[in-house]
Amino acid sequence: MTRMVMLSLGVMLLLGVGIAQADNNLSVDSMPPVVVQTFPQAGDTNVNPAITEISVTFSKEMMTQEMWSWVMVSKDSFPRITGDIKYLSDKRTCVAPVKLEAGKTYAIWFNSPQYNYFKDKNHNSAIPYLLVFQTRK
Repeated sequence: MTRMVMLSLGVMLLLGVGIAQADNNLSVDSMPPVVVQTFPQAGDTNVNPAITEISVTFSKEMMTQEMWSWVMVSKDSFPRITGDIKYLSDKRTCVAPVKLEAGKTYAIWFNSPQYNYFKDKNHNSAIPYLLVFQTRK
């Protein structure tokens, strides 16, 4: 049993050295963008069905030339898009005009394994993020 513990510690130390060396190359530019805010907020169960836009904001500037992936979980849970999806002038926030229904649960992936067009200016794909919210009746 002691040999197994020593072997495990040795492997962990070797992995730790590899991780520490990899950390030397980390930077905000080299890492993928992440979602920092959505509207509506994820998990909100009292969203006004009269809102006309859904937005997602990323941790850094994104490629904005029609580079996005608003991905369906299911046809029934995806909001009806009523116009053109666009980025705001901050180049971090992507907005979709929508028509929502009262008393309904919505689910949207921002990026997925198959669709990953939300990318930063260095072509790093954003980490997939699932937005789920419910409108009030």
